[in-house]
Amino acid sequence: MIEGSCHCGAVRLSLPEAPADLGSCNCSLCRRIGGLWGYYRPDQVVVEDPEGRLAGYVQGDATLTTWHCGQCGCTTHWSPRDPALERMGVNLRLFDPAIWERLPRRLVDGASW
Repeated sequence: MIEGSCHCGAVRLSLPEAPADLGSCNCSLCRRIGGLWGYYRPDQVVVEDPEGRLAGYVQGDATLTTWHCGQCGCTTHWSPRDPALERMGVNLRLFDPAIWERLPRRLVDGASW
């Protein structure tokens, strides 16, 4: 199990393992966030938010919610709005760089969707 958190520590995430690779999306939101996405099934990710700090943002085609800590502002993850979809993205930049810095990265061309 690997663990990460937002800057202030109010939101914590736990993952079973590092992803095989990372997605770097160029859509208008992701390029502003600067997220580096690891993809998981929602049942693989534990998000702890005991103080209720998470705030969601739904944009564009309204297919997903991008979550951030309402206290420090760090983007933590995104989740599909359709519960039948079994993929979510976790911002690996919230984890120790030793976990993700050598993983292969692939461009996700969200700007063209």
